[in-house]
Amino acid sequence: MSLGTTDKAAGGRLSQFLDSPVIGMSPWIAMSVIVGPGRFELAVAIALALAVALVIVGRIRRPGSSFKILEIADVVFFAVMAVIGIFASPGAYRWLEDYAGEVANIALMAIALGSMACRVPFTLQYAREQVPREYWNEPRFLRTNYYITGAWGAAFAVAAIAGAYGDLVLHNSNNLWTGWIIQIGAIIAALQFTEWYPDVVRARSLRERNLPGPPEPPVSDFLIPLAGYLTPVGILVLAFGAGPVWLGVVLIVLGVMLAKSLSRPKEAEPDASG
Repeated sequence: MSLGTTDKAAGGRLSQFLDSPVIGMSPWIAMSVIVGPGRFELAVAIALALAVALVIVGRIRRPGSSFKILEIADVVFFAVMAVIGIFASPGAYRWLEDYAGEVANIALMAIALGSMACRVPFTLQYAREQVPREYWNEPRFLRTNYYITGAWGAAFAVAAIAGAYGDLVLHNSNNLWTGWIIQIGAIIAALQFTEWYPDVVRARSLRERNLPGPPEPPVSDFLIPLAGYLTPVGILVLAFGAGPVWLGVVLIVLGVMLAKSLSRPKEAEPDASG
């Protein structure tokens, strides 16, 4: 492959990433992962900076393009959080340090559900920038975006529940399981579903129309990153004493075995033509 071809491919991947709904959720992911006691200002500052940067980059890349639901929600929510943090009383500020993560997770879940209720799932605006206009109103295309938006709503619901359990029941915002492992795992699952499911739908559509194209990605492609996540979780359990030693060892071994099994190439089917 020539250098020019490589640069073009790299530029295409970068453009595809910038057009993905994942980029629009990066401020929320940053807030969810970073926030905690002593980190409220840092989390809000990073999230707001990302939100503003995404709006600016979006307008530079696509002059005259309309603002997306998620872009507006990003800037408004984190700007409001920043202002509240500046003027909050010491007691209110401590509350924000403890519960801002859950507030952010619940807010994004509400945005996802609200956009679906309004029949404009927020991933739809990103998807329309990657497919020809003639496909925009196809039921399959719309249904795919409902599923992906719903997956993100579910991921942040899980993150909110885990964080709330750590804060309200365990009284420990930095609990390794509720504050980090479960929340990051939910985000990884949503990220992977966002990448995997459209390829499944695209392959099925081509097959139904008897058109050439890549085969449908197997479920194992979706599960591999989740299986691989078990290994670092096991290492964290051992390193921080977040569970019995046997649990950490089991997670490490299970993660390695599952990732290896799921990554194993499938045997080619025999040629029916002989």
